[in-house]
Amino acid sequence: MLFKNLAIESLVYELPVQRITSSYMEAQIAPMMERLRIPQGILEALTGIRERRSWAPGVMPSDAATIAARKAIEKAEIDPQQIGCLISTSVSKDYLEPSMASLIHGNLNLSPSCRNYDLSNACLGFLDGICHMGLMIEAGLIKYGLVVAGENAREIVEATISRFQSPNATMQTFRDNFATLTLGSGAVAMVLCHKDIAHTSRRVNGAVAMAATEYNRLCLGHPNQMTTDASALMAAGAKLAAATWQLASQTFERWNHDDIAVYIPHQVSARNTSAVTKALGLPPSKLHLNFPKLGNIGAAALPITLAMADEAGRFKPNDQIGLLGIGSGLNCAMMSVTW
Repeated sequence: MLFKNLAIESLVYELPVQRITSSYMEAQIAPMMERLRIPQGILEALTGIRERRSWAPGVMPSDAATIAARKAIEKAEIDPQQIGCLISTSVSKDYLEPSMASLIHGNLNLSPSCRNYDLSNACLGFLDGICHMGLMIEAGLIKYGLVVAGENAREIVEATISRFQSPNATMQTFRDNFATLTLGSGAVAMVLCHKDIAHTSRRVNGAVAMAATEYNRLCLGHPNQMTTDASALMAAGAKLAAATWQLASQTFERWNHDDIAVYIPHQVSARNTSAVTKALGLPPSKLHLNFPKLGNIGAAALPITLAMADEAGRFKPNDQIGLLGIGSGLNCAMMSVTW
């Protein structure tokens, strides 16, 4: 999928104030760790995550997404009534229904003619949202589109800690639920438009995707539990990423390590990042990483990293940026962006 006219007008993220350290989490489950002879410090040692963020009690995913969306609209300096479509891509949900998008649309008081819907694809949702919006913009159906993600891992993390605090928790319980403790919270929003009305030079060149759905049960998420075969998921994900890289090389111009200035990967942990880096032969110096302080923020992780890399001055005008995403299912997507 290639785009000729898709521009990023603004990109804004919002992080919770509260920091939850890995050492704090381990203190909450110390009796289980002692009983099962699990060494202290293993959470940070295995994941590389020192801390992650958490919204205050009562903050809903749509609340967080609304904050980021409002700021993105203000940064784009457009009339909110010009937005023709809003897509919510969060893994987190306030309710089974109505849609997250309808809640955010109502919070923002957008036009009744603005289409709004959820697009869910695990941690790849935001990239898919960009692609859907791009098709509408290039077809001339809308002028501006808003893609949002608001992730809140508080409930599922607290439920997992309670599960580990049970005297019935076993080593298998720990293995199956361990990955849940990598989850963090945050929100992000992006305003997209046709390049002819854009005030920035940032362009989305295109995206490719591949699936390996024979691995669709390696990570199963519920509102209060996520069970993961972490080792198998990491191996299958790295293999799929390598195949997707080959497709990207055949699809995009200048898709190689010399011409790509910075890589923005979806980040789960140190081990997963290392596996993908090795599988693709990525130069470590070209990766922008933030998982040690933020953990895995679901669909919001990759666009938040993109915004943080821009803040850090990683991009120069006309740099090609490689966005690399992997999501449970398994699915993998890669997107070329020119800054």
